[in-house]
Amino acid sequence: MPVDITIPSPGESITDVSVGAWLKSSGEWVEKDEPLVEIESDKAALEVPAPESGVLTITAEQGEEMNVGDVIGTIDPEPPEGRPEERAETEEKPPPRGRSEQPAKKTDEIATRVEVATATASGAGDGGENASGGRVTPLARKIAAEKGVDLDTVRGTGPSGRITKSDVIAAAPGSGTAAAAGGAPHDGDESTLPAVSEQTVSAPEDGGAADLPVSMRGTRREKLSRLRLRLAERLVAAQRTAAMLTTFNEADMSEVIRLRKRHKDTFLEKHGVGLGFMSFFVKAAVSALKQFPGVNSYIIDNEIEYHDYQDISIAVGTPRGLVVPVLRNAELMSFAAIEAKIKDLASRAQNGRLSIEEMTGGTFTISNGGIYGSLMSTPILNPPQSGILGMHKIMKRAVEDPNNPGELVLRPMMYLALSYDHRVVDGEQAVRFLVHIKECIENPERMLLEV
Repeated sequence: MPVDITIPSPGESITDVSVGAWLKSSGEWVEKDEPLVEIESDKAALEVPAPESGVLTITAEQGEEMNVGDVIGTIDPEPPEGRPEERAETEEKPPPRGRSEQPAKKTDEIATRVEVATATASGAGDGGENASGGRVTPLARKIAAEKGVDLDTVRGTGPSGRITKSDVIAAAPGSGTAAAAGGAPHDGDESTLPAVSEQTVSAPEDGGAADLPVSMRGTRREKLSRLRLRLAERLVAAQRTAAMLTTFNEADMSEVIRLRKRHKDTFLEKHGVGLGFMSFFVKAAVSALKQFPGVNSYIIDNEIEYHDYQDISIAVGTPRGLVVPVLRNAELMSFAAIEAKIKDLASRAQNGRLSIEEMTGGTFTISNGGIYGSLMSTPILNPPQSGILGMHKIMKRAVEDPNNPGELVLRPMMYLALSYDHRVVDGEQAVRFLVHIKECIENPERMLLEV
């Protein structure tokens, strides 16, 4: 009996999600607990594992909006044709013998159509049963009914000739794929290849740029993920509701660079993790937040909520969008613990494996645009927090030598930016907070002595 694949709850208060990319195909054999599909909420993305081993049938396509508990597919532990011993059936069939390779300079469109024509040729005259004798996925049957496609005329490309959604779409009237596949099988002779459109944009008569294919001026649209939509809402809300200002300063990174260079090998050997800049800034932020608790607070209704702990959010860029995993009780963490935790969180963020709990509850945020080359920026508050520190690219600049007033020296400098909510933090506090960060970075021993 088929087992339903349902949408799990990504976290408290989340009731609806979007279906992300399917990691397996309909008709494919999957093992229990094997990742099947990604689902996206407004806070995070997570993978849904297979509840049982068997043949997968997909009933919800990528991009569909679903509620927690909805069925998005099934797994049949005992398919009619028995458990497959090999997965080779899901791979592409090799081209027929005698097909000569096309020259490398053929256009992508020719290559694509050759593959379609080859797939048609590989199925012609082989004596196999027609589409009506094969199985049809529920989604393929539904689409066939909607598009008026006769399933008896469709040849399945799935395992054991199973007809899939893509087979029905290819066979639908007006489908470009169907038109391309309709030609007779070719034997490698270029004259039998489907014709390729060469529509171009004519060059101006006055000797302007050469003709360009129309395809080079194409456009495309992609639906925003729930994560990006939620991120956009939060950032716009922060600008609309908070009295956000930004103050700037710069820090001489010479001492931090000297310490890293001197101790990085021993640090790595002892702790198994590299010594980066972020641990210094987390420690500096913890020290500054203790001195200026208003930067470590929230506005909730008509009250200010102060925090006696420092939960530092670290902004991490991922293909899905910006996420901010949290270092809980950063004030209790050593340099090694900070580096190890950041490495773990950043790695899992890139793979979409962070939980909702790991991305909520921070009291202050640090964002490092310098890793992308940013020299200066104005970071946006992460609501309901009242402060965010922006790090930037280290550049050697001419500055006055603190040991020899009046003389210029080249020093590795970093611009620092603190955006803050002026409803909670006064300008004086913000400036002094950032100066405290600067002093901690330029004199790292202050963080060890907690002064």
